Amino acid sequence: MRIGELVKHIDGKVLCCEECLDSEVVYAFASDLMSDVLTVKCENFLLITGLSNIQAVRTAEMSDIQVIVFVRNKRVSEDMIRLARENSIVLVECSCTMFKVSGILYGLGIKAVY
Repeated sequence: MRIGELVKHIDGKVLCCEECLDSEVVYAFASDLMSDVLTVKCENFLLITGLSNIQAVRTAEMSDIQVIVFVRNKRVSEDMIRLARENSIVLVECSCTMFKVSGILYGLGIKAVY
């Protein structure tokens, strides 16, 4: 599914890298533990998290994650946006819970990493 379509379905707000919204995402992983995210060996996946700090973006950079969806109304800092832009990582803010976003994406055909 294209990132732009996915954002509409979760009523998300794109904060940077709008030029990447036509990229495809196949898998999703939901976690607030970045050490768990680092164990994922998968391509074309997005991260769903409530951890709103620079470490989430650094983890995405190391794991080749294309998109981070920040749930539970977590806000993204300018430093996070700057780092995400440098690495072409789409950042999305969403008011839904992690459970709801995961369910919506699963219903749309996004596959679980595990």
